[in-house]
Amino acid sequence: MKKISIIAVLLLTLTSCEKFLEEDARSEISADGFFRSADDAYSAVNILYRKGFPTYYNAPVNGASRLMTGGFLAGLYDNQYKGEFVVRAQAVSVNAGLDNAQLQDVWQSSYEAIVRNANFALKYLPEAPGLTNNQRVQLIAEAKFFRALNYFFLVKTFGAVPLITDTYESLTDVYVRRATIAKVYDQIVNDLTSALESGNLSDRPMPENNFRISKGSVAALLADVYLNMAGYPLNDQSKYADAAAVAKSLIENNSYGLIQHQDMGSGSAYNRLRTSDNEKEYLYTIEFDDVVAAGSGYTMYCFPQEAATWGEFPNYGMANLGYDPVGLLHRVYHQDDDLRYQEKQYFHRSYTQVNGPNAGTVRVFGRPNPFFWWEEKAALETGVSSKDRVHYRLAEMYLIAAEAIAESQGVTDEAAGYLARIQHRASMTRSFESIKASLMTLPAQAFIEEVWREKIREFIFEYKIWNDITRTQAYPAVDAAGNFGFVPLIGATNPFGGTYREDNLYLPIGEIEMQRNPALAEPPL
Repeated sequence: MKKISIIAVLLLTLTSCEKFLEEDARSEISADGFFRSADDAYSAVNILYRKGFPTYYNAPVNGASRLMTGGFLAGLYDNQYKGEFVVRAQAVSVNAGLDNAQLQDVWQSSYEAIVRNANFALKYLPEAPGLTNNQRVQLIAEAKFFRALNYFFLVKTFGAVPLITDTYESLTDVYVRRATIAKVYDQIVNDLTSALESGNLSDRPMPENNFRISKGSVAALLADVYLNMAGYPLNDQSKYADAAAVAKSLIENNSYGLIQHQDMGSGSAYNRLRTSDNEKEYLYTIEFDDVVAAGSGYTMYCFPQEAATWGEFPNYGMANLGYDPVGLLHRVYHQDDDLRYQEKQYFHRSYTQVNGPNAGTVRVFGRPNPFFWWEEKAALETGVSSKDRVHYRLAEMYLIAAEAIAESQGVTDEAAGYLARIQHRASMTRSFESIKASLMTLPAQAFIEEVWREKIREFIFEYKIWNDITRTQAYPAVDAAGNFGFVPLIGATNPFGGTYREDNLYLPIGEIEMQRNPALAEPPL
């Protein structure tokens, strides 16, 4: 069952790490004073399950999670409570001074996780007392995963960033220059391949591994990293084959599997995805519950602001279409055939009240609203979301493999089969064989663009879109004939009027961070 897991030991971890976590990253830390037992060693790694990148899933009702920033930068999502930062993101005009607080929050969270936690653990775990060799190797592999995950987020967000692989234990060498993007990626790959080669990670879906990092978690991140290395800005075409190989290793492993429909209604794969935390499809998840780590305000992202006045949600004082796809994205679905677009799958078009004097009242929306985050108990009873957030699923590995094979080998039977598998799960009328046969007739570029479309359809609420836009340098667009396609990113104008230039594809480093570390202004090494 869920929660006999990393989150179950979080209170012990936080207690054990309390003094350690209060230390300044640049101050001297006594490893001898911390690593006294196996519990201390586990605490040093366990905190990474909540620090750095996982915090980017935190989402207040009247705001947005940090991961949603990419959708705003793409100009393809809106937020009813948006402040000036979101407005500037949509206009592609984020400012290092005006938006310093938001930029510093992202920068500091990841670097604290890297330097204060992951690097500290990696430096001292080899000699930490009380561990068996298998435990030691496992914890080192987990720490490397989280260091790689945070660096991947940083390099995709800011471009060239400082590459720090040791702890700060004195005031020397605290001003670190940025490393080139290629060097950051090399470090990420080294960490992930080392973790995979350690041999001590379980080869099971994360929910079946007590919600600890498994081989599937590491391989999923590595496949994504290779796919990005093959695209902008490195454009290393050889990495397509690497991405395909890693993704296929998960697809062909019977330990993992796509969620299947029990029926096409409430038992669909998409409703299981929405409600279940324990599936073989889940490769890396961030755990939430209603006690130790509450899951923020996601369920209220399913309703417009006026829903707060209905008297329906007693523990929520507001509602907010916080990550709301613009009309352009709705055009990507085959509206009569795609199950994901049907009522109470990924979207809903109306809501029937069940609470209070307005029970039975049907609220009809003017257009489809997100349903992906709906949690009945949280909305109607507790006011606390407990649904885990899945960052990597096996479905993404099918699409990575399909695109990478098409890029490196052309439209093969294998590539078409991988894409068809995801499209068939979503189709209400078409057979797998007919979908695959149709895909096999496409030229390579048309097939690749169909993969891009499918990734938008499948992951429309999972924060993949800006990453794919920047690596492919292709921006979604609908042509005069109504066909959903892509245009070159540079020079494209988004629905909020923002126009993309090559120098604004990354967020700027915050003004205060630039003042704190003058070396950041120097060219990357």
